[in-house]
Amino acid sequence: MGYLIDFVLHIDDHLVNIVNTFGHSTYLILFAIVFVETGAVILPFLPGDSLLFAAAALAANPAYGLNIWVFVGLFLLAAIGGDSLNFYLGHHAGAALSNHSWFGRLINKDKLAQSEKFFRKHGPLAIFLGRFMPIIRTFVPFTAAGSQFPFRRFLQYNVSAALTWVIICCGGGYFFGNIPFVKAHFSAVVLGIIVISLIPAVVGWLRGRRHPHQPERHQASVQNLSEDD
Repeated sequence: MGYLIDFVLHIDDHLVNIVNTFGHSTYLILFAIVFVETGAVILPFLPGDSLLFAAAALAANPAYGLNIWVFVGLFLLAAIGGDSLNFYLGHHAGAALSNHSWFGRLINKDKLAQSEKFFRKHGPLAIFLGRFMPIIRTFVPFTAAGSQFPFRRFLQYNVSAALTWVIICCGGGYFFGNIPFVKAHFSAVVLGIIVISLIPAVVGWLRGRRHPHQPERHQASVQNLSEDD
């Protein structure tokens, strides 16, 4: 876990090492990290927003020979594909996986419950919003599938969220990642990105603590959408 924290906070240094070691295979390595972050369900702690930002910053530097458009395309496929795999697992084996003797222990039940509450509260919009919330985004597709949300509707929100996420994170890294001040304080910038992306989850948790018995207003709308499809 200590190495993971160090990787996230000094992600620019680690990516430079990866590029120098693996060259263009870096594309596949970063694709796999983004895909697994959401697709595997049990690995929500892998870097997401900061990884895209740092990778785009490296692509903006000609010294590394990386193509920003390849990153954009691969990250988009990884985000959509990872969420789709997550949905598939939740739809076909959600309860069985959660209650499995050893696999169930790998799933953070508290975060899963938080995701379920988040989905009930926001309805289909949770699929879009969850993409911008670390950890929560790993469980939202799983939760949506478990609530019998139609995959066709899920895919619409999934694609729009992934496209927006990749454009914002990669665009920010490409255009601002190599500004001298940002490069000099890259770890602080990455930490700021993580904190900002966690704000919606913290606000939702605080509101839930303040109004623990507030009815879930969007649950009926989710059920209606499922029935309509």
